[in-house]
Amino acid sequence: MILQIILFLLTVCVIARGIFQLLGDKETYDASDGMAQTTGNRDVQADAMDISITAAGKLAVMADGIGKENTGKVCAGLAVKEFMDAFSFYKAIHNPEYFFERTMYSIHMNMQKVLEERHGGASVGVVLLKEGRLYYAMAGQIKIAMLRNGELIPLSEGQTISVLAQRAYKDGKISRQETIWSMEDEGIWNYVGKDGFHQMEVCEIPVELKKGDLVVMMTKGIFEEVSYAELEKTLVSPALTAQEKADRIIRRAEWSDTQDKENGSIMVLLTDGAIRG
Repeated sequence: MILQIILFLLTVCVIARGIFQLLGDKETYDASDGMAQTTGNRDVQADAMDISITAAGKLAVMADGIGKENTGKVCAGLAVKEFMDAFSFYKAIHNPEYFFERTMYSIHMNMQKVLEERHGGASVGVVLLKEGRLYYAMAGQIKIAMLRNGELIPLSEGQTISVLAQRAYKDGKISRQETIWSMEDEGIWNYVGKDGFHQMEVCEIPVELKKGDLVVMMTKGIFEEVSYAELEKTLVSPALTAQEKADRIIRRAEWSDTQDKENGSIMVLLTDGAIRG
């Protein structure tokens, strides 16, 4: 009799657990991140990106290749692969900034060997979501932003001539007029693979995540063709999955009437899985 009671209770527990899991599934939305690309008006797609989810967190990497013919494509692919390979060895990352810096410089050295005498490299952006926080690093010109409460908030500044001039002006190193002259120059002054590659941009304080936050990474072919207002309008839609949002933004970039469009890539990252229970 006691055995029958125990078996009955175990059966009830299993059924109850299954019901709770089903209810839990109904309360969550699509669990996939979104990734999409367009070649713009270019012959070669020189952007690369990937996502890895392990016990150490969620790592997303995006690279915008620089160089003629297939050089940029090779550099971007190398950057993403090396970041993913490095991340795969970790069960936990206690110092994300050190991980970013060590990996980025390793990629730079290997990229220089591949390039030899050719001109090339890649803008590289990386986001790590873990234990309720967002960490990022960037070299070159990848836009990283967060959608929170319907507003798209820029996180990364970018390493262009105009940004460099603004910093130099704030530090008193150049005049106001020199700053103004440089404000329209969006040329990249620092990227992985470039001779003299140096300090990357890293978030000084990790971002505390809130439920419903989305993180977005974009290359030039997106943020130069789609306004922040248009990005927000698509990203806030509760009826769309992250992949559908990425696809719509890509279509908007392709509809742009710009004659010389760059490769465009976008990642729409869900963050709820990284939030502490």
